[in-house]
Amino acid sequence: MYQAKENRYEKMIYSHCGKSGLKLPAISLGLWQNFGYGSVFANAEEMCRTAFDLGITHFDLANNYGHPYNGSAEENFGRILDRGLRAYRDELCISTKAGYDMWEGPYGDRNGSRKYLIASLDQSLKRMGLEYVDIFYHHVFDPNTPLEETALALDHIVRQGKALYVGISNYNREQTAEISAIFDELKTPFIVNQPSYSMLNRWIEDDRLDEWTKENGVGIAVFSPLYQGFLTDRYLNGIAADSRIGKGNTWIGEQLTDAMLAKLSKLNDLAQSRGQKLSQMAIAWILHNPAVTTVLVGASRPSQIEDNVGAIENLSFTDEEIALINKILAE
Repeated sequence: MYQAKENRYEKMIYSHCGKSGLKLPAISLGLWQNFGYGSVFANAEEMCRTAFDLGITHFDLANNYGHPYNGSAEENFGRILDRGLRAYRDELCISTKAGYDMWEGPYGDRNGSRKYLIASLDQSLKRMGLEYVDIFYHHVFDPNTPLEETALALDHIVRQGKALYVGISNYNREQTAEISAIFDELKTPFIVNQPSYSMLNRWIEDDRLDEWTKENGVGIAVFSPLYQGFLTDRYLNGIAADSRIGKGNTWIGEQLTDAMLAKLSKLNDLAQSRGQKLSQMAIAWILHNPAVTTVLVGASRPSQIEDNVGAIENLSFTDEEIALINKILAE
């Protein structure tokens, strides 16, 4: 039976999510890839255990995570909990999301309706064997459902005791401000937005979403911090057959041009001068943004999680380093 390491909290950094009382680790584990039925269960279990032993308390899922079947990541995570991790439930922050296509018919397609959100969370709780999740997100903005309906559904879920906090994902600044105003009226514990963000994807800066969340006490949990593996050493010497691009599992393979490789090589040189891997510097750069609470990392093996957690050993940047990164990215 699994027993967590006694020193698991010694190195990880924990910060309040927005103005809430909930603290999240600087690095969180996302279970989007490599946790479904098409993955090796023993490896998925070892990744979760490795993460927790390193002080990662936040495990992020969604109803549609899991290859090749929607929901299979949650089912496997439920099995992982049953095999020793559930004993630490009160030390874990478990989140899940709903919003994308999930089941057949008009009530399970991509939407933010009351019917879909409440039914979806009930399914997620059953798959994981939980009475509640710590954070429940609306996964993607739905222009065809009134935001008030979505907000009221999330508020109802909290009042039912099925989630402690609520969040949103893939909402821009304007959409976030609009639903936040409704949550304020309802006094719903809305604490976090989950956008994509990385050195190669800085839309939240252009949109000023990060400014808005910082000013209004909402946390940011970043996904795709390594831009589908670009910001690692994976492609510096060509495309490996077992990489996402090599397997055809990513939509951005055509962006790996000679110009992009030149940028990545220069960024890698800078990372090495800082005593870091490129992936570690990329994560540290995200955490350098004061609006960001946590970075959600994915992994295909436990050693990648260990590498990513190593980013917290050097989170400071000189003005010269920031200027050089901006120069490289602008090339």
